[in-house]
Amino acid sequence: MEFSLEHLQPKEHASFALRSLYETAGCRKYHMGRFEEYSLYQENRSFLSSEQVITFTDLDGRLLALKPDVTLSIAKTAQPVPGETLRYYYHENVYRPSAESHTFKEISQMGLELLGAVGEAEVQQAVCLAAQSLAALGAEWVLEVSHMGYLFGLFDALGVPEAARAQLLEKLRQKNAHELRAAALSAGLSETAADALCGVLELSGGYAATLSKAAALCRNPAMTAAVAELTALAPTLGKAGGSIRLDLTLAGEMEYYNGLVFQGYLKALPRPLLKGGRYDLLLQKFTPGAGAIGFAVYLDELDRLNAMPPVQHQDTGKVMLNVALPKGRLGDKVYNLLAGIGYGCPEDYNATRKLVVENPAAGIRYFLVKPSDVAIYVEHGAADVGIVGKDILTEAAADVYELLDTGLGRCRMCVAAPAGYRDDPSRPVRVATKFVNIAKRYYASMGRDIDIIKLNGSIELAPILGLSDVIVDIVETGTTLRENGLQVVTEFMPISARFIANKASYQFKHRQMDTMLEKLRDTLHKQEEEK
Repeated sequence: MEFSLEHLQPKEHASFALRSLYETAGCRKYHMGRFEEYSLYQENRSFLSSEQVITFTDLDGRLLALKPDVTLSIAKTAQPVPGETLRYYYHENVYRPSAESHTFKEISQMGLELLGAVGEAEVQQAVCLAAQSLAALGAEWVLEVSHMGYLFGLFDALGVPEAARAQLLEKLRQKNAHELRAAALSAGLSETAADALCGVLELSGGYAATLSKAAALCRNPAMTAAVAELTALAPTLGKAGGSIRLDLTLAGEMEYYNGLVFQGYLKALPRPLLKGGRYDLLLQKFTPGAGAIGFAVYLDELDRLNAMPPVQHQDTGKVMLNVALPKGRLGDKVYNLLAGIGYGCPEDYNATRKLVVENPAAGIRYFLVKPSDVAIYVEHGAADVGIVGKDILTEAAADVYELLDTGLGRCRMCVAAPAGYRDDPSRPVRVATKFVNIAKRYYASMGRDIDIIKLNGSIELAPILGLSDVIVDIVETGTTLRENGLQVVTEFMPISARFIANKASYQFKHRQMDTMLEKLRDTLHKQEEEK
């Protein structure tokens, strides 16, 4: 059979297009081996997305590792001289742990790095090439931009303790307003300072309008300098085509990025395809005084580009918001709320065996799923938004936006034990639970060893029969505990239903989501006032 470019997979097409783009821009290909000495990652583990790496001993007795990261290897070996700017691109595989498969995954990346003398021109070139990389892939795209200097400057102005910053950045990344405020107050910030920090959540939207709002809120030179750099970038981004959004909740890892950060999305893909930013601190560990900016394109994500699910094949003429609705009482409550604000369907889903019901006129489509699966459907982009209990969301550690605490289904996660129970510190605590990850994190925060016994039902029976010392479970009224001779030892996490969104879907359907959220907040607020 004669070879044709039409036979290439999307990621193969992409690799040719990106290589041409980067070489035309004056970048040289950087090739490296699959292995690095493990000591490189051990000494710089704070710059890695995960400390878990695959290691082995070579024939000379050296401890080596399969590369979990390309940028770290380039930073180590590039060594630009003062005044020199190195421009490299690469096409490499990295090996990182996968939460989904509980093993390591081989990930194909193409990327670009500018190292050494990195000024305004180099920053603009890198961001422009990021936008052009998305445009070269032939689908509708969004480039989301932020600046760590603005956030760090705000933290300094508000007096945020160093120990609290990582947690607050995580809440910002999740767009989690309700927990961001609580975490800020817990860190010792005043009500006014907590309000100012939560105000960052409003700094998301069109580039020019959001930049104007961000400039008005500057409190110190660091924030002003960040706004100046974002302002200088505006003309370049304005010529890029596509959709450019400024979102100052986009926060990179604290010890990796120190300035501009950005992410790129393609329509129909469930997660960012491109990630990058300024990482001077990493390069300066190897080349003092040097700067660096770069990005990576995750080619494997392109395998899903043309795989539109059957339920979305029919063109309704409107942007459809796909909602993962949990079956049962919670789902019924949520549906009634949404139907009351204009998102009802002509067909009663309780009167049919259909798992998908929709109303094209209202731009809404519901998927009826098991409550424990809601976060999975949303994280993987099968649904745009969903309603899920905080217990399920935390247990799954889903990478989603947590946009609203609906207050529905309030209860709490507790440790419970038989009356008179006393912890024996000489041995691990035997813990029965179906919330394995939550229990592990809770006891790890206390530095306490545990033996986990995973159960799927009748958790209260475990300590009664001597299977466990304690249980970790949801408690609503406590009646079941009392009737079985158990009592709450500790309450450590409030639970309620949360409105979550897929991060990629939010880039393309934020207007529809924001409209739904505004109506939902108003309705919930009125219901609360009526109580």
